[in-house]
Amino acid sequence: MRRMKAGVFKARCLSVMKNVQATGEPLLVTRRGVPLVKVVAAEPEKHDLFGFMADRVRIVGDIESSIPVKWETSEE
Repeated sequence: MRRMKAGVFKARCLSVMKNVQATGEPLLVTRRGVPLVKVVAAEPEKHDLFGFMADRVRIVGDIESSIPVKWETSEE
């Protein structure tokens, strides 16, 4: 695992994060030789078609009965 001083990480943060994402190799950020944080690549979220709205939508009322709508028809 690579190590990097906090000051260097601060100066090159975006390029270092892109490198970690591209290579998948974690990085240990240190201050005075003491480990502070570990930077690791995040796994992409799976977007599944079924169930992707689970726990985000709440159904209220009856969804099976028809809506009372009066249709106008034209007599020709």
